[in-house]
Order: sequence, then structure tokens, then C-alpha cells
Amino acid sequence: MNKPAKVPQTQQQRNHRADALNNNKGTFGTNPVNAKVHGNRGKQLNPNQY
Repeated sequence: MNKPAKVPQTQQQRNHRADALNNNKGTFGTNPVNAKVHGNRGKQLNPNQY
């Protein structure tokens, strides 16, 4: 089967992906996008979720 054509991302989508992967090590403050991404991930990985 043929793969669907890859749709080019907008600059906003590229920035969001970069923010989600970048945790700003060595700087003061937090990256809100990264905090939301990894905060939810931690919740999902927690074995104590009912």
C-alpha cells in the first residue's frame, strides 16, 4: 500500500514539537509546554492510578 503524502508542518507546529522535547536544562524557569507533556506522561506511567 502507498503511504499518504506527508503534510508539511506549520511553523507553529514545529515550534510546539521542539518545545515539547526541550526541557531547558541549565536555565532558570520552566518550559510550560514541556511541563504539560511530561507531567501527563508521569501520571500515565504511575502504577497507582485506579
